[in-house]
Amino acid sequence: MKSLRVIVRHHGGPEVLEVVEEDAPHPASGELRVRTIAAGVSFAELLMREGIHPEKTTLPFTPGWDIVGIVDEAGDGASHAMVGRMVAALPIHGGYAQLICLPEDELTPVPPGVDPAEAVSLVLNYVTAYQMMYRLGHASAGQRVLIHGAAGGVGTALLQLGRLAGLEMYGTASLAAHQTVSDLGATPIDYERTDFVKEIHRLTNNGVDVVFDGVGEANVWRSFRTLRPGGRVIAYGFTSFLQKGQLAGGLRYRLRGILRPAWYAVRAFVSPGRRRILPYSIQYLKRWRPAWFREDLGALLELLRDGKIKPIVAERIPLTEARRAQELLGQGGVKGKIVLICNSLAPRQGIAEQEQSL
Repeated sequence: MKSLRVIVRHHGGPEVLEVVEEDAPHPASGELRVRTIAAGVSFAELLMREGIHPEKTTLPFTPGWDIVGIVDEAGDGASHAMVGRMVAALPIHGGYAQLICLPEDELTPVPPGVDPAEAVSLVLNYVTAYQMMYRLGHASAGQRVLIHGAAGGVGTALLQLGRLAGLEMYGTASLAAHQTVSDLGATPIDYERTDFVKEIHRLTNNGVDVVFDGVGEANVWRSFRTLRPGGRVIAYGFTSFLQKGQLAGGLRYRLRGILRPAWYAVRAFVSPGRRRILPYSIQYLKRWRPAWFREDLGALLELLRDGKIKPIVAERIPLTEARRAQELLGQGGVKGKIVLICNSLAPRQGIAEQEQSL
């Protein structure tokens, strides 16, 4: 049996993504093999492709942080009862593949009837949003928040969760995405033509309680200037490192990416008003508190099943066109999540039949 997988053999632009056909992997002891249906495409993967993401991966590697698929084989010591179940996982790398083997405790069951492309949107984007909002930001009804990149994958997740939580929301986005931001319950701010610091103070009088900043670099300190006393900036990304999806300004960003956030956090700590800059990393928090990840993803899957959240799937692109998927994301202006379709929904029988057999 053969399967397809995307490999990065050296760092660079989208052109380094190579699709290879190889023998299908078999699960080791304690592992389950997942026939991937949907794999997410994220800025983290673009940064890893360029070799500047804090999560270091040895070359060659297969991108792919988040997947949803069907378990089709169990290794020794793993539960054979999981075969046929739809599951979600955050492998961090390896997701751009038709088949992936993972430890059983890395897999979270997906409720029956859920769209795999919508489910995979939860694994990275919505868990990131949920944990920043509740685990770090301690957001509560009536608080004001500013969301950068509000029309993107994490941004739209924050908007949907923030509306459920009763937050007063403001979101930076290009003018073309303002309707999306408004429809999700926030006041849009055109970051290209407006100074968002001045605009926030004009709209709110004394600033916001929490800022979610995935831009990085100097934007983090500007975000800090929008805070009211006791407020927090949650810094979680470095999209400013990329221009049209590729590394901007050379490898000096490796060092700047480490030093600047640390300097801003120290500067914030000694500033008046008890305002703080807090870093967030989904993979580090998952390793530190794995139970939180399982709990939060499970809660989000229930919200999806019950129709309380509705991820925006911007594009569904075949695995063989992974290069085009990353190019689209890098160009900017994507509303929601780009998803790679790696396999059809059910390899041997309809998914409804699989669910009825459990």
